[in-house]
Amino acid sequence: MLADRLDRYIARNVLAAIIVVQVVLLGLDLVITYINDLDDVRGDYGAFQVLLYLLMRLPWRLYQYAPVAVLIGALIGLGGMASSNELTVMRAAGLSLTRILWGVMKPVLLIVVVLLGIAEFVSPRSEQFATAWRLEKMQGEGAVLSQSGGWQREGDTFYRFGAIRADDTVIELTRYEFEGDRLRSATQAARAVWEGEAWRLEEVAVTRFEDERTRVAQHDTLAWETRFTPQQLERLLRDVESQAPSELWAYARFQRAQGLQATQPLLYFWQKLLMPLTLASLVLVAASFVFGPLRSVAAGTRVFYGVITGLGFKYLQDLLAPASTLFGFSPAWAVLGPTLLCAALGLYLLRRSG
Repeated sequence: MLADRLDRYIARNVLAAIIVVQVVLLGLDLVITYINDLDDVRGDYGAFQVLLYLLMRLPWRLYQYAPVAVLIGALIGLGGMASSNELTVMRAAGLSLTRILWGVMKPVLLIVVVLLGIAEFVSPRSEQFATAWRLEKMQGEGAVLSQSGGWQREGDTFYRFGAIRADDTVIELTRYEFEGDRLRSATQAARAVWEGEAWRLEEVAVTRFEDERTRVAQHDTLAWETRFTPQQLERLLRDVESQAPSELWAYARFQRAQGLQATQPLLYFWQKLLMPLTLASLVLVAASFVFGPLRSVAAGTRVFYGVITGLGFKYLQDLLAPASTLFGFSPAWAVLGPTLLCAALGLYLLRRSG
């Protein structure tokens, strides 16, 4: 059937353009980041190791650049067919605008499946492995996996972790134990070592706050009874943005169970879960630029406006993220709001063009 053939033709053109744009973006990012990261060369971490590290991180970079690649790729793919009057011929042959849009959406559906697979199964592992491999090359065995540290709560106990190493050793642990609103004890340990089934604190100072005095006790080692495992701590201290959707949801549930806000993990969770709607809205905007008010301008101008639109979309999401914490609305709306606005703009311009 002619319509099916035209669908496949549109899909091939758009998919090819998206792939080319994605490769160009990844190539530029690789070169710029490689030059910048050469400042970190030391020890066993040389120029070749920098390149290997960046190659390990390609799945995550691919995921990050996908929305921009889809927007610009759809603009270039449809714009090329519009410039050669192929879209005009298709419309004259009876192919509706809706059918053309469906042809554009087909490769986007394939891209969505690939991106969701990367986000869940590939990029979290590749990022974790790349980080550990890089730091071990720079620092030797027992390198620090997470240098950002962080606070965590477990019942009436609050923890401050300095970092966690690749050999499952926590560096600089501080524990505050409360009884109601009253601080009962504060424990500082230089290290917490995982011994297979339990933790052992080393170089420990325990300060107990009594009614009329404070007592300090020093210990070489001390047992640490907690539900935290090395895997949980590594996930809690790892960069939230690179975690898998299932990990983000588990992290958010854990924080809520501890009586804490879970805005950040939920924000990234909804960003990844609503990726199909995000890409579909960007495709609508790209199509509106080709069929709408920008159909008569040069291809470079359309791409320029596409880049501006993509940046505006990202900045709007970035602004709504802290706003969801400040005003108390769901992080899902911080993602869904710009997506719906983008889709509405695309549909309006398409309807206006007839």
